[in-house]
Amino acid sequence: MNLTISIAIYNGSQYIKRCLDSIILAYRKVNPEDIQLTVLAINDGSKDDTAAIADRLAENYPTIVKAIHQENGGHGEAVNTGIKNATGVFFKVVDSDDWVGEEALATLLEKLEMFSNSGEDAVNVPDLVLCNYIYDKVGVKHKKVINYKGYLPLNRTFTWQDVKKMPPGKYMTMHACVYRTEVLRESQLVLPKHTFYVDNIYVFKPLPFVKKLYYLDINLYHYFIGRDDQSVNEKVMIKRLDQQLRVNKIMIDTLSAYDKSIPNCTEYMYSYLEIISAITSVLATLSGTPEHLAMKEDLWKYMQEKDAEIYQKVRYSFVGRAVNLPGKFGQSALLAIYKLAQKLYGFN
Repeated sequence: MNLTISIAIYNGSQYIKRCLDSIILAYRKVNPEDIQLTVLAINDGSKDDTAAIADRLAENYPTIVKAIHQENGGHGEAVNTGIKNATGVFFKVVDSDDWVGEEALATLLEKLEMFSNSGEDAVNVPDLVLCNYIYDKVGVKHKKVINYKGYLPLNRTFTWQDVKKMPPGKYMTMHACVYRTEVLRESQLVLPKHTFYVDNIYVFKPLPFVKKLYYLDINLYHYFIGRDDQSVNEKVMIKRLDQQLRVNKIMIDTLSAYDKSIPNCTEYMYSYLEIISAITSVLATLSGTPEHLAMKEDLWKYMQEKDAEIYQKVRYSFVGRAVNLPGKFGQSALLAIYKLAQKLYGFN
């Protein structure tokens, strides 16, 4: 089996068919005798018609789609279930309200076929394949494409030594990542239940187990954003700041436990932690409530007490200094930087 795609679905009846249709159409563009694909449609305790839709899709595509029903455990628990049930050499998470580019997924499937069957020398089989993704934002005509050209080598397997330092807007997200399934299992990745924003843990924790990478310059993933009810909506994120803080602390714990023996991987993990810590700090500043400002203080205190080396590197980096500028001027400057980054990269 070459690829397992895991779709976590909670009350996703409005979007799941579009998501799955994009995958099925891509699969029809390749030779199914040569390329194997399994789609796990994981119904995470939905209260709408999701269960019935998932069962119907599994009935319509019995060789590809498998419906799994579980009590509600949140996005992280659905991903955990996907990893446990994965049979593919590689593993990809697709959220039910997003979709994939048909031509791009067909290209990816053909490339993974080469890796899965050792069509290329086994030493070149990557632990992590990266693809481009698109911020498919509601109401925006020209969609922002995040690619890694100039930062990652093209058309060859490479190591962390070949990875160039990336700007904050190009960090590796769940949308970009296709992991080798065994890497996820070797890292003992288990995402917390009933917690939003665990996609950052999903990407972050396995990184020290990644020895070989491959960048495929295709626009694979359409990240559907800009809806008022979305978990990454700014107002929603502020309401869930406690969960963002929980994820941020788990990332601190992960980096603290890692022996930091792979130089560029370590540098990248520090950079990733800087970004997530900055997001937590900015959201607390945007809110401005005593409760949320206390959470911001708690984050930096936790980091300092957990690992002094991490604290020194992250707190006194350019990003760390920027999000901790003192006084009203500091807060104003921080929010201006945030709005500029938002405009440049198209998130939220």
